[in-house]
Amino acid sequence: MVRFFPTLLTMVLLCGTVDPMRAEPAAIAATSITEWKAVYGTVEARSRVPARARIGGTLVELSVAEGDRVEAGQELARIVDDKLDFQQASLAAQREALGAQLANAEADLLRGEGLLKNGVTTTQRVDALRTQVDVLKGQIASLAAQADVITQQGKEGIVLSPVAGRVLDVPLTKGAVVMPGELVAIVGGGGTFLRIAVPERHAAALEAGDKIRISEGEVDREGTLARVYPLIEGGRVVADVEIEGLPDTYVGARMLVRLPVGERQALLVRKADVVTRAGLDFIGIKGTEGAAMRSIVPGAVQVVDGVEMVEVISGLAAGDVVVAAKDVAGEAGHE
Repeated sequence: MVRFFPTLLTMVLLCGTVDPMRAEPAAIAATSITEWKAVYGTVEARSRVPARARIGGTLVELSVAEGDRVEAGQELARIVDDKLDFQQASLAAQREALGAQLANAEADLLRGEGLLKNGVTTTQRVDALRTQVDVLKGQIASLAAQADVITQQGKEGIVLSPVAGRVLDVPLTKGAVVMPGELVAIVGGGGTFLRIAVPERHAAALEAGDKIRISEGEVDREGTLARVYPLIEGGRVVADVEIEGLPDTYVGARMLVRLPVGERQALLVRKADVVTRAGLDFIGIKGTEGAAMRSIVPGAVQVVDGVEMVEVISGLAAGDVVVAAKDVAGEAGHE
């Protein structure tokens, strides 16, 4: 149920300002009341971040489902690429072969250095043996770096939550084949806000900082119009409303809200002064010949400083003096 929340209204008297709770006769005057526009808002997550696969492979483990709360860096799924194990085995075999060649080259270098001391071989030959040893060591270091890359790729098979929040969507199932960059889950974090779309004819009445209120069950919530977007699409202006304590249980849920879109003049009387008889509404009016009951057409009920006031659509005019119904008792007839 959405309630009306008018701005502060004041009963203006011809002779001054009078508390609406007083029962003395008071001449009524037109006052300004807020016009409200009822629109639907959609609960949106402040950050809707996709968790994507960094490698291709098979989804062997999926540890979350829609609606689960997760922390930043929490494991969501695990992807395994069997080719990485084969690549590691290939690199290990290559490192073993190069290790054998390095041992042989180092032995040749040691013998060459001994022969060089005895003058049997040349310095050029020893330098060539030393270069061969350095090349083999470089090749082994390159294979070790490649092995580290493959190890890191294996670690990247773990899909982590990018932010803390609630899992909104999990489009994959366990056993699915995943490509690099494919979406695994969508996580909504950073809190929630309300997004509304207002007809463009009301765009000029929207300003950042305007207050709105919605009612969710028994709890009243007050929001602030935080941002009005300049782009009009489909004849509607999009705006964001900040509401403290807005739950993130159902992102995308629609809520009915009311926005202030203008002001108009109206005549207001206390609801307690309106009397209903035979299906018609009357109010006491003091005239030149005394007090009498006059038939009126009431409108919406407004709450002003805790007092229920009724808008009078017809039957009264500015300057009429309203009296309590009890003061009309015994007076002549109805108008």
